[in-house]
Amino acid sequence: MKETRKPRRPDVTTVEIVGGAEPLQLGLHDYDEGWASVFLEHRGRILEALAAADVEIEHIGSTAVRGLAAKPIVDIVVTVSDITAEEDYLDGLLAVGYELRVREPGHRLVRTPARDVHVHLYERDDPAVDDYLLLRDHLRSDADDCALYESTKRDLLRRRWDDMNDYADAKTDVILSIKARARAANRQ
Repeated sequence: MKETRKPRRPDVTTVEIVGGAEPLQLGLHDYDEGWASVFLEHRGRILEALAAADVEIEHIGSTAVRGLAAKPIVDIVVTVSDITAEEDYLDGLLAVGYELRVREPGHRLVRTPARDVHVHLYERDDPAVDDYLLLRDHLRSDADDCALYESTKRDLLRRRWDDMNDYADAKTDVILSIKARARAANRQ
C-alpha cells in the first residue's frame, strides 16, 4: 500500500498570477535544436539551486518534441517532495534569477526575466506531471497527432489573446483528445 504523506501546511486555495494578465505576443517558431541545450543549461542551474532537495526534472511542452513548431519558451517540470514547503525550493530558484509568476493549488511557476524558460513545480506523484510526460512522449512518436497539435496552435495564434493563459486554455480540447489516444495506445 502506498504511504500517504501529509504536507507540512495547507496549500494555497486560490490562483495568484504575479504581475497580472499578460498579452500573448509570441508566434510559433520552427523547431530549434538549441531548445534541448537551453533545457540542459537550466536543468543544471535548477539542480545546483536545489542541491539539498530531492527533485526530478523533465523537459516538457512543444520545445521538447523534435520537429514541432513552438513558442520559443522552454517548459520544464520539476517535482518536489512537498509543494507547500516553498522554503525548500522557491528561495533557491529565486536566488539564481527565476521570478515567481504563478502560485496555485498544487502548482508553482517560476520563469526567467526574459520569459523564455518556464519552470513548473509540482509535488512528486502529481497526476499533472504524468499528463505532461504522456503528451510529450506521444507527440514524439505520433506524427499525425503532432501535426494536429501544431495546426491547432497555428490556428489559435492567428487570433489576438489578452492573456497567455487564455491561449493555453483554448488548446485544452485538442490536448485532451490527443492524451486520450495516447492512453489508448499505451493500453495496447
